[in-house]
Amino acid sequence: MSKLSHNWITEGTIDFEYKKYTLLAYLQHISQHFNEQRLYPFLADLIFHHQNLVSLQRNKEAVCKGFPKEVKKIDFDQFKLEYERVMNDSSYIEEIENIINYSLPKIEAHLGNGKEIYNTVETELEIFPIGILPLQTDIGYMLLSNGNSSDTQVFGYEMTFFESATEKYRAMKTHFVSTYIRQFTNTYEAIKLDLIRLNKDLPNPATFVVQSQQAYPFKETLFPIAKRSLVRFLSTAI
Repeated sequence: MSKLSHNWITEGTIDFEYKKYTLLAYLQHISQHFNEQRLYPFLADLIFHHQNLVSLQRNKEAVCKGFPKEVKKIDFDQFKLEYERVMNDSSYIEEIENIINYSLPKIEAHLGNGKEIYNTVETELEIFPIGILPLQTDIGYMLLSNGNSSDTQVFGYEMTFFESATEKYRAMKTHFVSTYIRQFTNTYEAIKLDLIRLNKDLPNPATFVVQSQQAYPFKETLFPIAKRSLVRFLSTAI
């Protein structure tokens, strides 16, 4: 099973054994990707389901009240419908509890594996600027190097800012620019000079290299972690 419905616990048949095998099939799929060091979108999906389970655990009574009902009686004098629950409240809550208690440690174990891979990749990343940095670093280029590959993937980036009621957030929008073959005469500095030549609007762009010690799946692992790491670097080091 490649995907798990957002409401997988409360939709369809509320049966512990059925939900157990539904979850195990999904986690087997996750494990296959983690074994190949492919993190996204699988890690984010696991985090979502974990948060949902924790929320359900805290609000079992509220979930029960929202469970489907069937019409029991129609009062034509008062023009009212009376309902009865499809499942007895206590048995429903007990089954949900069993499913949650089984599922949480299973998902948390896989979350631990995913976070371990994430931390390993993040630790191996090296980030450094090329040339003199401008005063404004919210717009520039990220030069991404994957292990021993001679390819350097260049992305333009722009930092964006938004805030909730309690916190401010920084995010990064990127767009692919080009692929350069890094050679003796085509260094990171030479790539930056070529980018300046191609884009006169940025005469001295903020340019950062993000390189990994070993190769990782680009789209599913290296690129998303590199973006998050550069956001953190810009937030703390510049």
